[in-house]
Amino acid sequence: MKIEFSLTLMISIISAIGFGWIALWIGNARVLNFDQTIISYVQGRESPLLTTILTFFTDIGSGVSISIITIIVMIVLYKFLGHRRELMFLAWVVIGSALLNMLLKLLFQRARPTLHRIVDANGYSFPSGHSMAAFSLYAAIAFLVWKHVPNAIGRMFIIILSSIFILTIGVSRIYLGVHYPSDIIGGYLMSACWLTASIWSYQRYLERLERVRL
Repeated sequence: MKIEFSLTLMISIISAIGFGWIALWIGNARVLNFDQTIISYVQGRESPLLTTILTFFTDIGSGVSISIITIIVMIVLYKFLGHRRELMFLAWVVIGSALLNMLLKLLFQRARPTLHRIVDANGYSFPSGHSMAAFSLYAAIAFLVWKHVPNAIGRMFIIILSSIFILTIGVSRIYLGVHYPSDIIGGYLMSACWLTASIWSYQRYLERLERVRL
């Protein structure tokens, strides 16, 4: 079968390589030094206001919030916009990301940091479930909305807004003491791999449908 290469497929491959590199170096002294340096910097900014803000962002990256937001977006896509294929695409990305995260955590079984925790968290640490869920959901929504925004300013706003949510949720996990920075980066890279591979497959699917119609 001939594989059609595109930017999305290349990003997926590069992200997979990046994730593999981080996974191989988990536990290495250099990675630990990197993690500790970032943790010290982020947690060194602790304040009551920042704790409130970042706790809010970590809450909207939780499994319950992600599920609720996904369902709301799917209802909008189905009921108001009639975009059934996009609904299926979003469900595929979000559910697949969650299952992939569960599998990877069981594979690596990395313990969570124990230096300074502001909130409690259970389960393994690598890769971060919050960062994977946030990247998969908000980047997927940005991709779907992007297609229907006609001007560059609107598209730039979508990118900036989704990036703020994704990055802030990741930082919140470091700040609250429940993840290493390498967990967050690993989560972003694996989600980027999964999302772009899904986009590539989705676009090929739409192209095949168009050829059938012709």
